[in-house]
Amino acid sequence: MFVATGGTGSVFKAKPVIPSTIPIVFAMGGDPVKLGIVASLARPGDNITGVSFLLSDVAAKQVELLHELVPRSAAIGFLVNPKDPTSEAATKDAQAAADALGHKLVIVNANSASEIEPAFAALARRKISAVFVNADPLYTVNSPKIVALADRHRMLTVTSWEGFATDGGLISYGTSINEANRQLGVYTGRVLKGTRPGDLPVVQSTKFHMAINLKTAKALGLTIPQSVLVRADEIIQ
Repeated sequence: MFVATGGTGSVFKAKPVIPSTIPIVFAMGGDPVKLGIVASLARPGDNITGVSFLLSDVAAKQVELLHELVPRSAAIGFLVNPKDPTSEAATKDAQAAADALGHKLVIVNANSASEIEPAFAALARRKISAVFVNADPLYTVNSPKIVALADRHRMLTVTSWEGFATDGGLISYGTSINEANRQLGVYTGRVLKGTRPGDLPVVQSTKFHMAINLKTAKALGLTIPQSVLVRADEIIQ
């Protein structure tokens, strides 16, 4: 049995090389149907099923959130890993949302830890004060670095993964990874007990969680609008 939890890339790379006789259970942030991982959500395939936690589908919501925090004329930065299978869809969604709200979207790429700092420096040179960091395992692992760079350049930073605001980032907003991993554990147990993966429909984890770090907002000289505060599930003082 193969359990893929390292983001969309892990199952995207693993599926073609794993024999069809070996069960696969995944948790991923992309759309498994669009990416060709499963045939459909209801009937995923003979040996594969899992959980889609929709992190890549909230790009537009992230841009809309930043829109509430910055002037309409301000440009918004977008940090994305071009090697992630979900990056193209997320970029299109973020661009469409920025266009609709009257913001220029400045896209910078980083596909390794060493490229994150130069990406923030590039945004700083463009006078970008707000950035949406796309969901990606690379960025999650390097959350402390991203928080430090955002602090250094005094950038409002929003992302999807839980724990970012706790680490000192401004806002995290997205579907709950903890809930997705709980469901992954349930499915893993059922497959180990003999259930065929193809008989388990892909679960779409739709429990959203927003955390806001008011200490970080204060350091940035930012007042979070009440309309945003009332939607928060967690406020970090």
